[in-house]
Amino acid sequence: MKGSKTAGIAIAAALAAGMIVGAGLLYANRDAFFKVATPEPAAKSALARFAIGSLTRLETLAATPMAPDYVFRTRDGADARFADFRGKVVVVNIWAMWCAPCRTEMPTLARLDEAYPDTELMVLPINVDATADGLADARSFIDVHEPLPLYSDMKFQLPFLLPQQEKMPQTVLLDRRGRIRASFAGEADWASPEARALIDALLAEPV
Repeated sequence: MKGSKTAGIAIAAALAAGMIVGAGLLYANRDAFFKVATPEPAAKSALARFAIGSLTRLETLAATPMAPDYVFRTRDGADARFADFRGKVVVVNIWAMWCAPCRTEMPTLARLDEAYPDTELMVLPINVDATADGLADARSFIDVHEPLPLYSDMKFQLPFLLPQQEKMPQTVLLDRRGRIRASFAGEADWASPEARALIDALLAEPV
């Protein structure tokens, strides 16, 4: 009986020692056992170098999806699609009259447009006011900012189909092939040197 008791104590001691050793090994190798994978940052394109100054928040992912095949309207109510502007670099600006930053940045878009007369650049403001009165106000407002045209999406769907979903204003840059190359949420100075440099880089790309 005494031998059995001694053997039991020895077994218990060995088990305890094994648990201590195992715990020590687990602690020593805790990084290997419990390492949490850190997601890789999204790859940026070469256009990321223009994310400075007023364009610091510019998103320039390496992935270049095509612009959505979505119908919006011209000033006269005709159908328009982004595909209609293939062959041009397009600065798509989603705006509304109820969006104060949208109105604030509009003069800089007009100056950007003026800086590239008779080129392959298209500045494309698309108004998303959802009422007839809102659209009428937008028409009067845009007329003060020549040479900008008026396009509209009274269904208010485009803000949800572009990379900066739901954010207003948002601006998306398309290359000549109709691919989304950069996007920006919020107000920016589109007449700034960094904005001009970004446009120049897109215009210099081969078709």
